[in-house]
Amino acid sequence: MLKDKDSAAIVAVKDIDRARRFYRDVLELELTSDGDQVLEFKTGKTALVVYVSDFAGTNQANAVVWGVGDEIEAITRRLAEKGVTFEHYDGMDYADGIHRAGDFDMVWFKDPDGNILHLNSM
Repeated sequence: MLKDKDSAAIVAVKDIDRARRFYRDVLELELTSDGDQVLEFKTGKTALVVYVSDFAGTNQANAVVWGVGDEIEAITRRLAEKGVTFEHYDGMDYADGIHRAGDFDMVWFKDPDGNILHLNSM
């Protein structure tokens, strides 16, 4: 039924202007649609929709995941240079913000509303 249909990630935020600056300027996503309550960004072959909601930041799991392959170290370093801080979870070891589990590397950080964003080396 849906296997051939496109999908998009969607993230709730409280402050659309602050979200625009974060997703456009910090994450360097291309803003493709700019409204008062809804933004759309191009990210790879998909879209990330950001919209205003009173429930922003209440999800305690990954909201968006990017598979960045072997660029994970460079991207993590660039995010750190832009002031992004990385999440650390109990029971995991980190080096420069990156958790390594064999050949699989992972990074977590939050947007200004507390949505958990995730990078991995897939």
